[in-house]
Amino acid sequence: MRRWGILAVLATAVALGSATWTRAELVTPGHPAPEFAPGPWVNTDPLTMSGLRGRVVLIDFWTFG
Repeated sequence: MRRWGILAVLATAVALGSATWTRAELVTPGHPAPEFAPGPWVNTDPLTMSGLRGRVVLIDFWTFG
């Protein structure tokens, strides 16, 4: 059983060590969400985090492919 625990710790360390995220991309609990990335907006005017404050927001990510 101890062997599995050590393996899990090593796998986590490798996964975290190989991550290519920058500090700006990480979101931590208790802090405001970052603004949306600029880009083309379809069927709506561009949204801002301040404009959505206090609302429930569902974000659906999808792509053609």
